[in-house]
Amino acid sequence: MEITLKLFAAYREALDTDEQVLQVESESTVGQVLQSLVTQHPTLSRWVPVTRFAVNQNFVPAAWVLQPGDELVFIPPVSGG
Repeated sequence: MEITLKLFAAYREALDTDEQVLQVESESTVGQVLQSLVTQHPTLSRWVPVTRFAVNQNFVPAAWVLQPGDELVFIPPVSGG
C-alpha cells in the first residue's frame, strides 16, 4: 500500500527531502516504518526514543496500524528561538 511520509529536522536532513511516497506492507505500523527508515539510515537511531508520530494530523503511538493513503509524520525534537 502507498503512504506519504513527511520528514522534519534530523529526518529531513538525513534523507535530504521533506516528503517521500512509500510502498509499505498492508497492516504495517508506524513503528515498523520508522525501524525500516533507521535500518537504511543508522544515524537516525539516536532520535528514535524522542520522536513523536502523527497520522493524518493526529498524534498516534508507534503501534498504530497504517491505512492506504495515510500521511505519516515523524516529529523529532526541534529547537529554535
